[in-house]
Amino acid sequence: MSKAEALSAAIILAAGEGTRMRSAKPKVLHELAGRTFLNRVMDAVDKLGPDILSLVVRYQGERVAEAARSYNQRVTIVDQDDIPGTGRAVQCALNALKDKLGHHGTVLITASDMPLLDERTLKGLMDFHRSQADGATVLTTMLKDPTGYGRIIRDQDGQVLRIVEQKDATGTELAVKEVNTSVYVFDLEVLNGAIAGLNDRNVQGEFYLTDALEAARSAGRVGAYAAPDPLSVEGVNDRVQLAHLAKAHNRRVCERWMRQGVTILDPESTWIEDDVMIGRDATILPGCFLHGATSIAEEAVIGPNTTLIDARIGRAARVERSRVQESTIGAEVNIGPWTYLRPGNDLAAGSKAGAFVEMKKASIGEQSKVPHLSYIGDTCIGQGSNVGGGTITANYDGVHKNRTEIGGGVHVGAGNLFVAPVSVGDNVTTGAGSVIRHEVPDDAMVYSENSQHMVEHWRPAWERGDESPSER
Repeated sequence: MSKAEALSAAIILAAGEGTRMRSAKPKVLHELAGRTFLNRVMDAVDKLGPDILSLVVRYQGERVAEAARSYNQRVTIVDQDDIPGTGRAVQCALNALKDKLGHHGTVLITASDMPLLDERTLKGLMDFHRSQADGATVLTTMLKDPTGYGRIIRDQDGQVLRIVEQKDATGTELAVKEVNTSVYVFDLEVLNGAIAGLNDRNVQGEFYLTDALEAARSAGRVGAYAAPDPLSVEGVNDRVQLAHLAKAHNRRVCERWMRQGVTILDPESTWIEDDVMIGRDATILPGCFLHGATSIAEEAVIGPNTTLIDARIGRAARVERSRVQESTIGAEVNIGPWTYLRPGNDLAAGSKAGAFVEMKKASIGEQSKVPHLSYIGDTCIGQGSNVGGGTITANYDGVHKNRTEIGGGVHVGAGNLFVAPVSVGDNVTTGAGSVIRHEVPDDAMVYSENSQHMVEHWRPAWERGDESPSER
């Protein structure tokens, strides 16, 4: 984009509460596919390279502003006053930015509740605006059911006359299928003139930004650019709409991965967020949820009924009916079923965390196995070791989390308890039921003596007549 074509400012409107969400947090901080509405819109707008990126806030303004700054530090926050309406929000923004904007340029204005708004749609709008040399351009789309949207009213020549909000529309106007998406491009001079004369003479008593288009029309033509993908401009006002949009988006994500060589047996029950990466010939079985920055290498098999959160899965690994969070799984590792890997684990190639195993900050060496019914926390296990079922590394003393070090080639008997901090050398064998409290050198065998006592022909006291059943 040349300097002459540069976008002078982008104004994102995020002042509303979003009451239909029935939520304690602002609507724009709700998420779709792992990122908030606001984050998604800000990213799409920022890719156009505006000289000024501004955000208008009001409801829980500091909370929204804090989130916005975490997404993009260069954002300029503008507070809307008590006068309601999108038109008033733009008035506040222009007043706050007047010293930076000057008198000429192009301004993009967009709502913040369209989580699938993308760079392609916005760039198409900007290119259309410049090619038509209109004073203002509105982004529109056609809907089978336009309920709730402002209608685009055109004259006999097809030019935009005005936008009529649902509550102010006549019966004839309500039948119009072309709707306003709440995304606009204005020449700055036209916008300054159009925004100055707004009033609140409407059903809702608000300053409508849509009214500025009528004023802009008196200064020149107002164009309309139809979004090529209706899904990209679909707004979210309540949880029902959010679920519908999330499902439609997820279906596209699954289809994209399948076309790239990933097997997804049941896209209807598989959820994949946008930042997930999946290698060719990987298989995703039904009931899987892939979140965050998860990466899955070639030929891995995930599922069924598995959740991965910021996990890194190696080639040909197998993760079944498990939850893996912020952990690295090496090549040909087997996880599950019913395994919970909390953050901080690193399982090397060929290792295993079997059924009903929980791990946290554990490092498991190549070919080492924790087959079942164990808790391994704050532990390092070397190569080629085997941990018997029911083993626990007791890492917490009530104040500190302590480390357990287990060497390579170790055979841990069933039902062992390692009381950290403790270190066990290489090629050690531990007896079943052992409690390991002290350092064990290499090539040793260690066990805890536990005397077994037996009372023959024993019966409960009440059977022996020592007490009545009512006294039990």
